[in-house]
This record gives sequence, structure tokens and C-alpha cells, in this order.
Amino acid sequence: MTIGLSPVSLTALTLLLATAATAQQPAASVAHPELWPKVAAQPKRDPAVEKRVEALLKSMSVEDKVGQIIQVDIGSITPADVRTYKIGSVLNGGNSGPYGDEYASPAKWLQLADEYYDASMARTGKGPKIPIIWGTDSVHGNNNIVGATLFPHNIGLGAARDPALIREIGRITALETAAAGLDWTFAPTLAVVQDDRWGRTYESYGEEPQIAADYAGAMIEGVQGRVGTKDFLAPDHLIATTKHFLGDGGTGGRDQGDTKVPEEVLRDVHLGGYPAAIEAGTQSVMASFSSWNGEKMSGNQSLLTGVLKDRMGFDGFVVGDWNSHGQVQGCSNEDCPQAINAGLDMFMYSGSGWKQLYDNTLREAKDGTIPAARLDDAVRRILRVKVRAGTFDRGRPSTRAFAGRFDAIGSADHRAVARRAARESLVLLKNEGVLPLKANANILVAGEAADSISQQAGGWSITWQGIDVPNSAFPNAQSIWKGIEEAVKAGGGTARYAPDGRFTQRPDAAILVFGEKPYAEFKGDVPNLEYSPGDKQDLEILRRFKAAGVPVVAVFLSGRPLWVNAELNASDAFVAAFLPGSEGGGVADLLFAGPDGKPRHDFRGKLSFSWPKRPDQYVLNRRDAGYDPLFPFGYGLSYAQPGKVGKLDESRPAGMAAATPGTFYGRGQTPPGWSIEAEGVTQSGVDRRAQEDSRRFVWRGAGQVAFTAPRAIDLSRESNGEISLVVEYKAESKPAGKLTAGLQSGGKTVELPIGNSISSARAGEWTRLAIPLQCFAKRGADMQAVTAPLVLRSTGAADISISDVKLDYVSMPMDACGDTP
Repeated sequence: MTIGLSPVSLTALTLLLATAATAQQPAASVAHPELWPKVAAQPKRDPAVEKRVEALLKSMSVEDKVGQIIQVDIGSITPADVRTYKIGSVLNGGNSGPYGDEYASPAKWLQLADEYYDASMARTGKGPKIPIIWGTDSVHGNNNIVGATLFPHNIGLGAARDPALIREIGRITALETAAAGLDWTFAPTLAVVQDDRWGRTYESYGEEPQIAADYAGAMIEGVQGRVGTKDFLAPDHLIATTKHFLGDGGTGGRDQGDTKVPEEVLRDVHLGGYPAAIEAGTQSVMASFSSWNGEKMSGNQSLLTGVLKDRMGFDGFVVGDWNSHGQVQGCSNEDCPQAINAGLDMFMYSGSGWKQLYDNTLREAKDGTIPAARLDDAVRRILRVKVRAGTFDRGRPSTRAFAGRFDAIGSADHRAVARRAARESLVLLKNEGVLPLKANANILVAGEAADSISQQAGGWSITWQGIDVPNSAFPNAQSIWKGIEEAVKAGGGTARYAPDGRFTQRPDAAILVFGEKPYAEFKGDVPNLEYSPGDKQDLEILRRFKAAGVPVVAVFLSGRPLWVNAELNASDAFVAAFLPGSEGGGVADLLFAGPDGKPRHDFRGKLSFSWPKRPDQYVLNRRDAGYDPLFPFGYGLSYAQPGKVGKLDESRPAGMAAATPGTFYGRGQTPPGWSIEAEGVTQSGVDRRAQEDSRRFVWRGAGQVAFTAPRAIDLSRESNGEISLVVEYKAESKPAGKLTAGLQSGGKTVELPIGNSISSARAGEWTRLAIPLQCFAKRGADMQAVTAPLVLRSTGAADISISDVKLDYVSMPMDACGDTP
């Protein structure tokens, strides 16, 4: 049950990195622009555009201007609100769909785009009519829309080393997004990830800044069109966003964390593709959630203004990330003049408090807290981009040249490019003479991931986390199993799918498709790089095939390199497929031979991230001192260039325990140092999935149970998104007294009533309770100093067993906090 409680040079760079790793004191968070590169920013200023922008600016009231610098999620703002507050932009967050429907048709997206546009142009009286722009995370295709073409995530594209392909992917993404009436994509991500524990590693092209530099311009040109040609910001293109400025890949594996490096490393490693993107004409840049040496990027004036705008000449606008301004020191989500004064041009806001943000910003603009010149500069930049993009001249979204071209969404031509991209992104790590397989053979395919398009697509696929999205939501896609079945059938063989790998008739060969479940952002942060530390079912299947003498091919889906030594040992061939997108046939293309027995296609992918030899090698970059990977950066076998992999060490380093991030109780244990503190409550072990893997708590009267951390933990980033505290439980009977779930922090406990939910659960059956962390935050909990994430308190008799207490993503109505039956 879910209750509604919601929502340089090589030598120089090597020395710099070594210095960063051993520095005792972090460098200052004030950049020196004169040390950064100058960039030939494009496009050059057009006098006609500038004249139009200045005329608009002069005709605007302060209220008009403040409206332009606020962007609100569509789940929190209506067209009527846009008209009243003259809001300049909306976005759809990872779980926001038109009219509350994540699975809305393209026609519904276009319909709502028209409604927002009409509202923005429905002005009466004095002042200009300024069209709204809609931003979306089209990060690997128009991935929010059912039926869209989904390309491999960036980690796979980095392995492809093909800028021309990147440009074409950008073009197709823009067209499929424009067809639904949207104006702007929050892509590409140019993070240069240095610690693979980070949950956004797959959004990076690779660990080397040169890959980002090679790809940045190509992707910007694909999305926006080439500067100086008729294609630039034409109706079949979008406004692009280069993100996240700056240093998001250096936070030590922690999402929204702190990049503690000297200024030279920030510049020479993390700036990566930004100069190329600015030279290609990127029209927006997104400020990172992360910090640099303790200062949040959304409030770092020396970087946003001094480096990006003044030194590098960027004249588009800077947008924040999802409520990122609220993390700036002295700010809240509803009040942050510091961010605007630092150089942020547009707030990105999610939640019902956007009107407070508007009111506070308006007051600060009027009283001079935000200087008039700074406000004008922000609005001027936004207007410049809107004029360049033709939004003032093209009319309603549905009347634009490519709007409504729903036949282009997931078209055969686009899918062919996605299939090619999937082929190019796969890296062959091992092949002991098994591949290519004969298509006329008897093939067994195993693994639930084989027939899960959502798992091969990964996060940011229809929903933010991409979890449990049915195959029916991907009508223009093919699972890996279906791609294999198609290839084998065409070759005259037989293919059978058995998720558990069981068989009665011995197959000629087996293929196991397995890997990480989908995730996005901080939900994907991990403590080390061991694959599936608590569940070795996939390894057991591989070993079972091996014991039966069945040649086995492992196809591994993941958003980062992981420690899979045991799985490599148990496989005859091993393919790092990363997250290949919607075309499973692209995987099959590489695994099977043609009628002549020769490979139909060869592997060409080369690792853009070094592959770990041990699970604790999460910082593993080729310029590091002591670099010792299992497979180095640039590694990748092929049929033309084979290689051997010997027996690998499967032992886990001493002292490194298997752990699952965000799990406070599971499999009968708390994390090291944690405790379960019971007052007035008896407890005993009970069985759910295994012997005594759960605890039974019995109240005879008033009492409480607290799952307590050894030291305060910071859950502020989790409470900023749709992350919930999830309790899997079984109630033996209805509680007799008042029952609450609390979160203890800063010396107090914030409690929420849960009695109705527990009472409505069927007695004796396991179910779950999901409490969005933002509910505690809204009631005053200090989410940066949580000492007990769950305190269960009852005033009377109660009998509740608990198997799991953890953090998880749960899609729930925004701002719906309250006990419901």
C-alpha cells in the first residue's frame, strides 16, 4: 500500500590530478577568469535582434520581468497562472506529463503546449506579449513521450567515438520533440565523471574531457542546427542546454555533492566540452546542483558571471536545476536573490510555492536587493534566445512547420539510426571463441532484462527513474529478446525465452541478459562498484549453464563499469551493452553470424570509462597515479581484433562489506553502526523471504521503535526530489491507539499520522507504506541532520512486522501529504 504523503598537457594534467588527490586544504571557491580560456562564442550579435530585444525590455514592467526569470513545472502551474503572472517558461520534470498523465499521447503534449502559449499571449492593456517556452529532458531522444525513438545513453555513445552519429542523434531528438510542440531540451550533459559511484555516470560521455570536447559541438549543432545556416534554430530544431556547469562529475560519487579540486583541475578536466558548445552556439547553460570547494554553483558569481559570461562570452541564459537555488547558502526554494545576483538568469522551480518565489523576487527587484541592471541583463538574455529561436514569429505550437508530425516520432528511419547507435555503443570485453553465434542454432535466452525495454533504456525513459515501465509504453521499440528471436528465426534456428534459464532440452548456446535496474540521479549513487552485492541470482544462472556445458554469452546492462569478475569468469563471452536504448535488434546484430558464417556486424565500441579490477576502484581514470584497471580506457575487442581474458580474482577486498545505499534495514540487518531502539515494545525475529529476515514489534501500550543512525545523515537532496521513506510491513491486527511515523533530526521528531493506512491494510499480508521525505521537510525537519529516519510511535496496542526500511522513488501526487485510507 502506498499512502498519499507525497511529493593541457598530459604531464601537466597528471600532476594537477595528483595534487587534487593529495591536497590537505581545498582550494578557494573563487575563480580567476583570466586563467580560463577565451572562446569565440557564437552566434555573433545581430543588431536587428538586439534592437528588438531592447524595445521589448523597455516596454516591460518589473512584474513582467520577474515572470520571465521563473520557470515552473507543469505539475504545479496552470495556463491561467501563466496568464496572471506572465511566467516566461514551463518545464516537465521527469514525472510530469500533460494533465497529470505520464503516458499522455503526443497530441496531448501539443494540446497543452498550445494552452500555455495562448495564455502567455493573452495579455490585455499595456506591455508586450512574450511567448512562453517549454523545456524538457530529451536526453536520449524525446524520452518522455510514448513511442519516441530512444538512443543509447551517453556512456554508450562515448564508447562509439562517432561525432557524426552524435550530430544525427541530436537532429532526430530535436525533430521528435518539436513535433510535440516543445521548444527546448535540457541536453547535452557534458559531465566528465571521475568517480563511477555517481548515479549519473551514464549521462557522461566518458572520464576524459576530450570526449566531451569532441561531442559537444556535434550535439549542439544536431539539436539547434548549425550557426550561420538556415537550419539554426529552425522549426525542426530546439534550444539546447549545456549542463551542468561546472564540475558535476567530480563530487566523489555523491549526487549534488562537492567538487573539491584546485581551480586548474576544474578548468582542465571539468570544463571539457563547454568551449566547443559555446562555439557551436549553445543558447542555454544549466548551473549544476553541485558545489565547488563548498560553494553551490547556483550561487558562484565568479564562475557563472566572471568565467562563463564575461571571459568565455556566453550570451545566452543560465537556468538553474530543479530547485537548485534553494541549496545556495542563505536561500530557500522560495527566496534566493543571491542566485540571480550571482548570474543565474532563470529559476527552475518545482512545487506549489512558486508564487512565493515570484512575490519574494518581485519585492527584491523593487527594493534593490536584486539590482535593476542585473534583472535587465537576465531578462535581456532570455528575450535574446526567444527572438533567435523565432518564438515571437511562429505562432501557436500546433501551427509551426513541424508540429504535429507525429509520424516522425519513432519512425522507421529514426529507429534505424538508433539501431546503428546501439551497435556502435556495445563493447566486447571477452570472447573465448563463442561469438558470433550461428543463427540456425538452438538458442536459449535468459534473464528478466532480456524482455524489458525499460531496463535496456535505463533512467529518463517515460518516467524519471524509468522503473517498471511496461513494454507497451514503448510501441516503437524492440526488446533484446525480440531482437534475438527475430535474428534466429531469420537464420533458420530456434530461440526460446526462459527468464530463469531453466531448460529440459540442452541448447546449443545460451544468452543471459542482466544488469542494473533503471535509476536516475541520486537514486543511482552506490557505495562501491560491486554488481548486485545482495543478490547473486544472475551469477548462479551463468554458473549453471557453465556446469551443464552450455556455451554462454553475457550481455550486461549498466549505467557504469562495475566489478563483475565472477560473472566474467562464468561467461564464455561478455558484452558491456551499457544502456542501448529502444532497439534491442542492435544487440542481436552483433551476436549472430550471417548465412556465410561471418559476423553480420563487428564490434567497434571502445571503453570511455576504465573498467575496475576491484569493487573499491571507483576512482579509476587513466591519468591517475597507480592506474591499474582490469580493462583500460579505450579497450574493446572485436572479431577482427580478438583477445584473451584469463581467470580473474573474485575475492572482495578485506573490510569492504556489501551494502545497498539508502537501506536502513533489510535482510534482518541494519547497516554497520545503526541500531533499532525500542521503548515499551517487544521485538522478535520472523520470516518473510528467508529465516528471520524481518522483525516483529508488539506494543502492549504506548511505546516507540526507532531506526537510529550512528551519526547524523544528510537527506536534503533526497527530500528535494520524489524520494520516499518506504517501509515494507505486515500488520497482524488493526492498531488500537494513535500510530505515527516520525523522522528525528536536530533534536526533535516530526511525526505524520499513519493509522488509517495501517488499519486499511489486510491483516497478515505484507504490503508497504511510502512517505515522501518532502512531507517531513515541509513540517520543519532538518533534513541535513537526520538521526533516525523512522520512528514508529503508538499510543496503544499494535502488532507490526517489518522486513525493509529504505529510500526509494515512488511516483505520487505532488504536494499531497496526509494520512489516507
